[in-house]
Amino acid sequence: MRRLLSIGLLAITIAIASPSFAQKSIVVSSTTSTEQSGLFGFLLPIYKSKSGVDVKVVAVGTGQALDIGRRGDADVVFVHDKVGEMKFLEEGNATKRYDVMYNDFVLIGPKSDPAKIAGGKDIKVALQKIANAKSTFVSRGDKSGTHAAELRYWKTAGIEPNKEMGWYKDTGSGMGPALNSASAMNGYILADRGTWLAFKNRGDLDILVEGDPQLFNQYGVMLVNPAKFPHVKAKEGQDFIDWIISKDGQEVISLYKIEGKQLFFPNAKK
Repeated sequence: MRRLLSIGLLAITIAIASPSFAQKSIVVSSTTSTEQSGLFGFLLPIYKSKSGVDVKVVAVGTGQALDIGRRGDADVVFVHDKVGEMKFLEEGNATKRYDVMYNDFVLIGPKSDPAKIAGGKDIKVALQKIANAKSTFVSRGDKSGTHAAELRYWKTAGIEPNKEMGWYKDTGSGMGPALNSASAMNGYILADRGTWLAFKNRGDLDILVEGDPQLFNQYGVMLVNPAKFPHVKAKEGQDFIDWIISKDGQEVISLYKIEGKQLFFPNAKK
């Protein structure tokens, strides 16, 4: 009996250890907007059904997502700060960057609109009005792609906001929690359109400024360099990238909608 039990346990151990039995998986470090918008919840089960690969997402701000890649703690990075992405590439942390999709940023604020920015299409003018009115502005303050874009827009407006300004609220949080803070404070906030459309706790907030070409928001994907980090799952990671920029993957991205509204627009270069 003991011999049979030992043989059975050995067989189970061998089966679990065999490549065919083990679940293939990769780690993708990504921005919170791809997760909190619901895109990954829609896209990744479809990819798993086609490939058998489980994609485990670490959703943080873009700056943190790139830092995870710099440490070799992810196989793929999928973010939206092209300046930061190109620096990551130039440092040798990846060998190629691919465009995947885009949406846009929107400036959200209370319907009462104390800074009188509603209907405008110029982000620079809108931020100047908010600063002049000293109206509450909620910043993610987390070195994310959205935060990096916000700081660029403030610079264009000729303003350097900081925590000492009573009206500027630096939350150090992801997009969803920052939107919750803006809703609670009835303040202005910059958000990506995808997360805003998925956001339920809107309170008195609405989109007040949109359509400025500067608000374009591009997403890119990169395989973490296996020559620098030999443990990176290069084949599985590249397979995921190849699929997401393929006709099939791009179509899946275009199919993701909330209340009939498309959140992301595929634009991988063929």
